[in-house]
This record gives sequence, structure tokens and C-alpha cells, in this order.
Amino acid sequence: MLNALTIDVEDYFQVNAFARHVKQEQWDGFPLRVDRNTRHILDMLDSFSIKATFFILGWVAERLPELTKEIHRRGHEIACHGYGHELIYAIGPGRFRADIRRSKSLLEDQCGVPVNGYRAPSYSITKQSLWALDILVEEGFKYDSSIFPVLHDTYGIPDAERFPHSISTGAGALVEFPLTTLPLQVGWKKIRLPIAGGGYLRLLPVGIIRRGIEKINRLEKQPAVLYFHPWEIDPEQPRIKAGLKSSFRHYLNLHKTEGKLRCIMGSLKFAPMREVLLPLCTYQ
Repeated sequence: MLNALTIDVEDYFQVNAFARHVKQEQWDGFPLRVDRNTRHILDMLDSFSIKATFFILGWVAERLPELTKEIHRRGHEIACHGYGHELIYAIGPGRFRADIRRSKSLLEDQCGVPVNGYRAPSYSITKQSLWALDILVEEGFKYDSSIFPVLHDTYGIPDAERFPHSISTGAGALVEFPLTTLPLQVGWKKIRLPIAGGGYLRLLPVGIIRRGIEKINRLEKQPAVLYFHPWEIDPEQPRIKAGLKSSFRHYLNLHKTEGKLRCIMGSLKFAPMREVLLPLCTYQ
């Protein structure tokens, strides 16, 4: 079964964990490492003959237009990660609409094809910000991959559906591809283990991620989604002074990420999200 492989293209200083320490107006003062890291990912994907979906931050695309074009040239899907990497429920509907409109237009101008997919910074479509789904439809998006069916201090809708499905909004239909979780029984309690990638990929043994996806494919007959960021394969990135929790989340096991990704890519089948969602999406 095909699973969706996705890359959230942002740089190490733009993550929400560092938002209190690095303001957006300071971003241009940091050395960019996302270009080199993303091109390394492109080479790695070529070596496995895998195509993926790249959710590109508009701020990055504006400064590195040739990177967007190279991702598209190599046959990968271009999708939108917004422009300024701000939490949706913090900026409100007006700023959210302006943010995604700016980024979508920029990406489409650079690659010359419609941008149909969106992923919110830090998965910040929660019960507080479900209004964002209507705006996505109004702005021309066909699918979203922002809802994480877990309990977390920044994101998550714990009781959300776990697999791709169509959502009816006031503006029309939108397909949602939630981030992948594995249901487990721990004593008397049922939990959902996040196995979609990112920090969970760096924290958990790779066998748990791989076997969890295989189990979902085999027993639940459903696709999974795996995500990561270019900075997660870059253990030499500059260190930003932050609190203990933020530093732990960001820097944990960076030196192991690429090896884990290669293990998973070598044992599971992956494709861009648009291809996995074809039974649910109609693209113009």
C-alpha cells in the first residue's frame, strides 16, 4: 500500500519551539541551511526512486525560488506551509487568509502549477481554529494535512478521525489527511501513539515506526503519512539558546534521523500525498 511521504520545508530557526527566542523580524539575520539540507533530501529520495510532497514555507520560497523550482523539476508535489510559520489559532481568520494567499500565489508563480495541499505550522488547526478549513476551501485548496489526532500542548484534536476523509465546510468539500497515530491498549487505558514522524521519529525506535505503519496498512487497510523537516537531518546546525523542553524537542537525536529515514524508505512504499489521495480528491 502507498503511504504519503511529506517534507515541511522550513529552517531550524523558524520552528515554534524557538518562537519566544527568535522573532520573525530576526530571521534574515540567521544563516540559511534549508537550501543545502533540502537538496540533500532530494538526492536521498532519488536514490530510493521516491517522490514526495514538499510543504514549503512561503518565506523560504521567496528567498530561495530556485529551490522550489528544483523540487518541482525533480517530479515532487509542491504544497503550501503558509508564509510566516505562525500558529493559526494565534493569528485569527484575517491574518490566516492573507498568509496562505500570499504563500500559495508565490509557490504557483514559481512552479507554474496549482498548489492544492496545505499543512498548518505546528499542526495548529485545532478545535479552536476549525474555521480555517472554510478559508482553505475559499482560497482554492483541495486537501489539508494539519489535524493531529493526539493530545499535545501546542496542537491536536484527540478524538479526530485517524484516516483520510472528506470534510463538508460552509465553503465546500475539503479532504483531510490526518497525521498518523497507532491505537494501543496500555493497561486499562487506550492511547494513540504518534508515529507520523518529526520529533516522534527521532524519539522512538525506528522499528516501532516501521512496524506501526505496516500494521495500519495490513490490518486497517489504510495509508499512513510520514513527515520530517530538512533541519532534522542536520546535526551540525547552530544551537539556539532556549528552554530545556524546547531544546529537547528540537535537538534530540538529530544525528540519527537520516539513518532512520533510509531504513523506513527502504522497507515501505511511499508517494506524494496527492497520489495517495486520488480516490478522494478531484483535481482540476
